[in-house]
Amino acid sequence: MPEENVEFKILEHKLVGSDTVVFRLEDGTTVKVKVDIGRAGVATNLKNPDGSPQYNISADLRISVIPAGKKFFVPKSQLPQASPKESTMKPI
Repeated sequence: MPEENVEFKILEHKLVGSDTVVFRLEDGTTVKVKVDIGRAGVATNLKNPDGSPQYNISADLRISVIPAGKKFFVPKSQLPQASPKESTMKPI
């Protein structure tokens, strides 16, 4: 027997307040958590047992860790190589 599908109407969303929560760890590190809604929908053919709407919401999280010393390292091989500067000006 095939499983019954639940249909959802996609809901538009807008941010109210800040999308970032900032934590300070005891070693001075800062942790920033940015939250967004990937997709939100309300079921059109299903309700919760109490009669309230059934929602399906996916959240996107982005976590940034900023060390107390505010330093990071990148291998030289991953940095763009600067080409020798060529003068674009011509003598008069």
